[in-house]
Amino acid sequence: MAHKIAILGASGYTGAELIRLLATHPAYEIAALGAFSKAGQQMADVFPHLRHLRLPQLVSFDEIAFDEIDLCFCALPHKTSQDVISKLPKHLKIVDLSADFRLTDPAAYEQWYGNPHRARAMQGEAVYGLTEFYRDEIAKARLVAGTGCNAATGQFALRPLIAAGAIELEDIILDLKCGVSGAGRALKENLLHAELSEGSNAYAVGGTHRHLGEFDQEFSKLAGREVKVQFTPHLIPANRGILATAYVKGDAQRIYDTFAKAYEDEPFLHLLPFGETPSTHHVRGSNFCHIGVTGDRIDGRAIVIAALDNLTKGSSGQALQNANLMLGEEETSGLMGGPVFP
Repeated sequence: MAHKIAILGASGYTGAELIRLLATHPAYEIAALGAFSKAGQQMADVFPHLRHLRLPQLVSFDEIAFDEIDLCFCALPHKTSQDVISKLPKHLKIVDLSADFRLTDPAAYEQWYGNPHRARAMQGEAVYGLTEFYRDEIAKARLVAGTGCNAATGQFALRPLIAAGAIELEDIILDLKCGVSGAGRALKENLLHAELSEGSNAYAVGGTHRHLGEFDQEFSKLAGREVKVQFTPHLIPANRGILATAYVKGDAQRIYDTFAKAYEDEPFLHLLPFGETPSTHHVRGSNFCHIGVTGDRIDGRAIVIAALDNLTKGSSGQALQNANLMLGEEETSGLMGGPVFP
């Protein structure tokens, strides 16, 4: 019998991406779609590209019979998710795509998000949802906190190196380019076509980007001491995709060999031949992350580049990967579709 799935926040980009992936999943039935302002509408009117699917009508959250739901995806805005999730039934398995449960330290959450957490007990319960590194915990979890898309890309490029001691921890520079869908679907002046196209800009410069909280938490935990990376994100005029370039001190061949060992059996993390670099074009619409390593002209330095789709592997695809583990399904189920190219 199919697992019954609800999506809260189904009218946003990550909600639509979840529906696209779940539509062909052999073990799941989309039983409920929740929304705020678009409640009462059909998904075909909100997202015409989903017109071919027979989907439930968008409804308000209090209209959903959660007793009949096995797992709920919460694709809600940050600071909204914690209030909604804290009121959901205790039997329900939850994958949260917002930032609300990613940080385990209440003080760190308040530092990066500007307000005290309103569901602290659940904050401590949540498992960090970077699937490849928390599989066992995710499989037993009731609440999984999906990572930030920037944070996921940077961690795929750096985690094995920090864990293996293959790079110097005091000198890590992470330069990241992200497509505009990473900012969500809400109307914002700086995301209008005329404001964004034919240009690119850095944002959250100087260590103010909230995903740094995830880097600090996860990298310091790996190293057993404080690790701070220098990180600058850039907005690029593309709908999807993240390209993260990490500049590190370490032997390039050792770095490559470390990735080869760490990712050898990972179905979604693909290490390219040494010296080859990835492109966001080659992962678009997929749950794959491509990683390249090359030596630098400066002795003892290397460059690591990771590319993924922010809406899929960086968010909704990762969420489905986690749900598969939580519900005892094959981890790759519903996620092996190839990238869309060109």
